[in-house]
Amino acid sequence: MNQNQSPQTSEGKHDDDAALSEFLASLMDYTPTIPDELVEHYLAKSGFQCPDVRLIRLVAVATQKFISEVATDAFQHCKARQSSVVKDKRDKQQKEKRLVLTMEDLSRALREVCLASEISRALLYSEKAVILC
Repeated sequence: MNQNQSPQTSEGKHDDDAALSEFLASLMDYTPTIPDELVEHYLAKSGFQCPDVRLIRLVAVATQKFISEVATDAFQHCKARQSSVVKDKRDKQQKEKRLVLTMEDLSRALREVCLASEISRALLYSEKAVILC
């Protein structure tokens, strides 16, 4: 191993630690969309107890991001589905621009998220297998 790599690695680790500390401190001032009580309830229901509000809010932020991504994907499916309907019935629906989100749109979005999760998990395990070999 080159001696020049070691200081860069420890400096990079120090920067990561500082960024993480700053981010966790900023969570104390942040009010997430998902209430702390709701997150605490579901964490307790799964057997996880944590008195640290920063961790509770971190879980809330991650959950909010997940829900946002699923909703955005479902919206894209909705737009694609309704644009194909408009092409078929251009005269009748050209004036009506309301989008109606269906369970089918939501199901497709959730399947994509689950598929992406499965692919990520498979890649993670394959990388661990390569590292172990």
